[in-house]
Amino acid sequence: MDRRIEKSKKAITDALIKLMTEKDFEKITINEIADLANVNRGTVYFHFSDKYDLLNYCIETHLNELVLSCHLGEDIDNFSSKHSLLRTFEYLEQNAFFYSNMLNNKSIPTFRDRLMSVALKSIDDTIDMTGNNSTMNKEVLVHFVASASVGLMEWWITNSMPYSAEEMVNQMLLLFERVQIFESSQYK
Repeated sequence: MDRRIEKSKKAITDALIKLMTEKDFEKITINEIADLANVNRGTVYFHFSDKYDLLNYCIETHLNELVLSCHLGEDIDNFSSKHSLLRTFEYLEQNAFFYSNMLNNKSIPTFRDRLMSVALKSIDDTIDMTGNNSTMNKEVLVHFVASASVGLMEWWITNSMPYSAEEMVNQMLLLFERVQIFESSQYK
């Protein structure tokens, strides 16, 4: 992609996210986005059909990066890998501005649903159904783990990340071990 196009899209997406810290998404206008991005309205419309398309682009981009960070160089058959979870929490920490805005902006209720969908797919694709899990209903187990994981991430982000990424991963793995979702040998 042309660097000028990338630069314009980044300026536009950054402007939207910054504006969302100041006001509800529904009250943001294309003119405000263009002004803050230092581009004209036509440039915004060249890249995005409307502010909803822009918002979807922002969400998809960040969620795709979140998934990649979780599985980067990792054996995707081992969901409970401590390294994989740590990279995920570190990614969230590095992108706290975006995730905090998405989770705290009441006019974007679909963001949490999309985050949950990503978690469900990732966990469904990687959870080990042998050992302790062999007698479990996979659908129920996947929903339990996804709900717990997303809920914990959401709490951590919306409370200004009161603990380090590493502490959160350690606590999450201890909780999962307590309810015997994963065998302790998988944490290594």
